[in-house]
Amino acid sequence: MPKTIRELADELKVSKQTIQYHYQRLPTKNQQKDSQGKNMISLTAERIIRDKVAKPLVAKGQQIGGKKETKDSKENNELIFTLRREIEELKYQLDKQLATKDQQISSKDRQLDQLTKLIDQQQQLQLAIVAENRQLKEHVQKLSGFVGTSKSNQKVQSTENNSIQNKGRDDKQGKKKVPQSGNIQKDAPKNKAHKNWWHFW
Repeated sequence: MPKTIRELADELKVSKQTIQYHYQRLPTKNQQKDSQGKNMISLTAERIIRDKVAKPLVAKGQQIGGKKETKDSKENNELIFTLRREIEELKYQLDKQLATKDQQISSKDRQLDQLTKLIDQQQQLQLAIVAENRQLKEHVQKLSGFVGTSKSNQKVQSTENNSIQNKGRDDKQGKKKVPQSGNIQKDAPKNKAHKNWWHFW
């Protein structure tokens, strides 16, 4: 569909004079007019004008872009330099912190080693104390066994001593007593009854 000069200028974002200039330089076979006598641009003419207008626009854009790129590249270089400095500073601080942490960790390791040694020593002392307590208990049991046997021996000895003393008394009493009746066998069981140990208590 044919376009007017104004419509094409608006599309290409250029002035109406620019389109008019290029339109007048077209071959006469590509120039058209409508019924009212206005210039109309056919598809072929539009393509030719677009090519001619677009080339200078691209060149201008590249020049403007080149200036922008130069400015942007300077800003980018400064930004890159600043970022590198910050990265180096952060690395330095990180290395410093890591060194501090390494020292703290090695200090904690030494403390753990000392605590482990102390715990080992404490366990050895406890084992030694338990063994000593066992030996003391066994020794006390042996001593109590000796004391028990010596007490029972003393009881037996005191019982024997008492029975010997009582026997001696009985013998003395037996000599003094003369059986009046001639029956000695009747008197003998009485003497035996007096010699039993439960009578001495």
